[in-house]
Amino acid sequence: MQYSNPLMSFPLDRRLFSWAAATLQSLGVLTMPIWGYSAKVLDPERTVKCAGREIRISPKAATEICKVIKGMKLPEAKKLLEDVAENKRSIPYKRYNKEVPHRPHQGFHAGRYPQKAAIRIHKLLEELEANAEYRGLDTEKIKITSAVSHRGMKIKKFIPRAFGRASPYFNILTHVELVGYETE
Repeated sequence: MQYSNPLMSFPLDRRLFSWAAATLQSLGVLTMPIWGYSAKVLDPERTVKCAGREIRISPKAATEICKVIKGMKLPEAKKLLEDVAENKRSIPYKRYNKEVPHRPHQGFHAGRYPQKAAIRIHKLLEELEANAEYRGLDTEKIKITSAVSHRGMKIKKFIPRAFGRASPYFNILTHVELVGYETE
């Protein structure tokens, strides 16, 4: 292998590059994340998947939204998230419900309107629908069998304080995985 640059016209050994790449990878410098899905697919012909990685939404809001939309049909879940974004319907908070206001008129005790998370997950539902159309599945029959959120990377930020000090705070990113199945 020859370089086109006349200053670097010496032959290079491929083994040198593979050794360097293996060394850097073992040190953790060249590692790329390998994303998988937490849900196992039963029938790959009738299943459609989509995932959003490192989304800037609250992990708690994403968890509560995923609990609600799991088991819903795709159009029904999209309508719910549109209503949440417009403050018409709220999401019940069952796990992260400390000091959350009551919403007794909607049939549950604690709830909120997580608009930002609802908009981002609505976009993921549209991607799931597009994947289903691409694979030739009927989008009206798609049922969300798995909706999962995981905490992602932390971004460390600082708030300036008095006397030249600073206090750290963290922005936690979120992974969201959606799996749909075409029912009969």
